[in-house]
Amino acid sequence: MSDVHLRALRALVAVADAGSITAAAEEVLYVSQPAVSRTLRRLEREVGVPLLEQQGRGVALTDAAHTLVAGAREILEVYDRAVADARAISATVSGTLRVGLQTPVGRGLLPAMTRRLRESHPDLRIDLVQVPWEDDSAGLRDGSVDVTFAWLPLPEEGLDHEVVVTEERWVALPTGHPAADQDRVVFADIAAELFVALPPSAGRLRAFWLADDVRTQPARIGTEAASAAAAFEAVANGLGIALVAEGQAELSPRPDVVFKPVDGLSPARMAVAWRADDTRQEVAALVAATMM
Repeated sequence: MSDVHLRALRALVAVADAGSITAAAEEVLYVSQPAVSRTLRRLEREVGVPLLEQQGRGVALTDAAHTLVAGAREILEVYDRAVADARAISATVSGTLRVGLQTPVGRGLLPAMTRRLRESHPDLRIDLVQVPWEDDSAGLRDGSVDVTFAWLPLPEEGLDHEVVVTEERWVALPTGHPAADQDRVVFADIAAELFVALPPSAGRLRAFWLADDVRTQPARIGTEAASAAAAFEAVANGLGIALVAEGQAELSPRPDVVFKPVDGLSPARMAVAWRADDTRQEVAALVAATMM
């Protein structure tokens, strides 16, 4: 079964549990409502029976769809259990942990973690994996990585995390921007400008880096970027401004981008995260080495 089919079944189950497509999209899947509807329409064509029906101004699952949900739960449970078993066996054989990075971590975290792990687990190998912003679980959900460094918020279901860094949110501006000479920028003064956004599939993380928590009007999107490098390139070329963590300014210096602290925003938090059902000693050791 392809990943596309699995995502469709997960969407179907989420809609059944949440009671509506909108609630499933916003509260469970962290994607747009139209995206969930398109996914279910594709599944509808695959199975050959109607899964969605018009209900008032929206759509709801048909009786056939609810019947399919029971089978979907069984498929997903078997698949998830098999994947977890395979990961455990692979890790035991290889002695390797894959550590995900959404952006450069810096801040001395990785060298310190590596040094401590070498002392406690000298035979454990660490592979660093770049994970895209499109994945709101930073590589954990599909098994691309075992542990990941990612900015919060992460999906709550099935993941555990520990906060390792708390920093101010700053803004990346092109060098000719009117606020480039200010010591600090008030968010209300830049809120109406075009912003560089993470992809919609980043869910709540996209909303956080657009500062949706303090806006009175939706953000105006100038462009979307799937990586930090792409975001700064967009800023430099005048496609929008971008909120970043304070430490990112030190890690990504550019002559055509200026970084300034922003007043009026809550801080950003970077976490080390892992799957809640992954109880391997090596995972616990890596998390502990990060927190020391």
